Amino acid sequence: MRVLVVSTYELGNQPHSAATAVAALDSAGHEVRCADLAVDPLSTGDLEWAERVAFSVPMHTAMRLAIRVVEALKARRPGVPVCLFGLYAGAGGQLPEISAPDAVIAGEYEPALVAWADGGDPGPTVQLPRGASPVPDRSLLPGISSYSRLVVGGEERLVGSVVASRGCSHRCRHCPVPVVYAGRVRPVEEPVVIADVDQLVAAGARHLSFGDPDFFNLPRHSLRVVSAIHARHPDVTFDATIKVEHLLRHRGSLHQLAGAGCAFVVSAFESVDDRLLDRLDKGHTAADASEAVIAARRHGIEIRPSWLPFTPWTTASDLVDLLDFVVAHDLVGNVDPVQYTVRLLIPDRSLMLADPGLGAYLGDFDHARLGWTWTHPDPALDRLQEALAQLVEERVHLAPEATFEEIDGLVRSAARLDASSRPRRGSTSMGPDGQRAHLSEPWFCCSEPTRAQLAPLEALGSGG
Repeated sequence: MRVLVVSTYELGNQPHSAATAVAALDSAGHEVRCADLAVDPLSTGDLEWAERVAFSVPMHTAMRLAIRVVEALKARRPGVPVCLFGLYAGAGGQLPEISAPDAVIAGEYEPALVAWADGGDPGPTVQLPRGASPVPDRSLLPGISSYSRLVVGGEERLVGSVVASRGCSHRCRHCPVPVVYAGRVRPVEEPVVIADVDQLVAAGARHLSFGDPDFFNLPRHSLRVVSAIHARHPDVTFDATIKVEHLLRHRGSLHQLAGAGCAFVVSAFESVDDRLLDRLDKGHTAADASEAVIAARRHGIEIRPSWLPFTPWTTASDLVDLLDFVVAHDLVGNVDPVQYTVRLLIPDRSLMLADPGLGAYLGDFDHARLGWTWTHPDPALDRLQEALAQLVEERVHLAPEATFEEIDGLVRSAARLDASSRPRRGSTSMGPDGQRAHLSEPWFCCSEPTRAQLAPLEALGSGG
């Protein structure tokens, strides 16, 4: 079977999910082509060549973009079977474009994807088998020089995106992972990760970005992996995502992360309002987040927090508190400005829907936006979020420090406060001088697609 694998977006990285799909399909004997719409336009020749088209949708933005492509593809070739695979694929189950012999596969998708390509029944939407992971086949993708770079010490380094585990043992209510994995974690075998890293380093990678939902779901496994990588490639650095709760529970292992080349850690702080953190079932408090920053810095590791500033329960003073936390912990340079604009996404089957306090704010399900609509009880907060989102998109290529003052000004104006109330920079914890290590792609998996991300699909949708 001739199968075209399409990635629409994977956080500015060479798409790991598409590469594993290519490996699984190729090993099963299928003829495969691969396209990454984040880098290149979709070829009409590839569309005409394909007998089946599979779309990688590991995150919200990827799924939003994939929907547009599926619509255009179905208009051009109504009979071609399509498959949506990845974490967000379940959101496609209610879409009118998806019908037999199409498929929707969330979770551990490779066996079911092969079954679909074979013309068989791929099985239920969510699949969580235990089995060997294929070494990603990156040969059909653009080289890693086409993707995000690590910016550090006045230079840019090529980045390879790798995965050491899938799923998550936690059930944070706003997160899409527990909807699919329900508290399960699936490790990727160490030899598979090492083999993937070897090919990325051979391609020029000097930094690795681990895409695990939480790197310390399986701390022993993860530490073995980074230790083995460091032994083979001692000059290669890495970043990973780790919960506040795990940073504190395993603080004794932070020196091992640092020693293996950890450039920074992404951590989902979300809020400094303990009531909201409890509502989200985050497993930490604002004081814990503060302690995590301090503990990581003792080992030379900077944390890059992710935030969820806009929810139905957010107040203007909550936003001021969040910005004050950033200033007091000297994190302005650690936070991509898009983080200050993120609005709670409520996908279909979200655990948030069980919150009895949500119903008063909830509207209809928006199929185009893949989520339940909600309205803040204070319209001024919705307007503030829109103003911040527009500001950040216009300033997307500027350093965080260049945008922070405007963001802070808008938020303090909404709260009827001025800058005189702001704490002194680093009054709680001071970080190192100079530019902090970061990836050149500033966007975030739970942020809405930008106009720039949607623009390349307009021509496809209009038949161009």
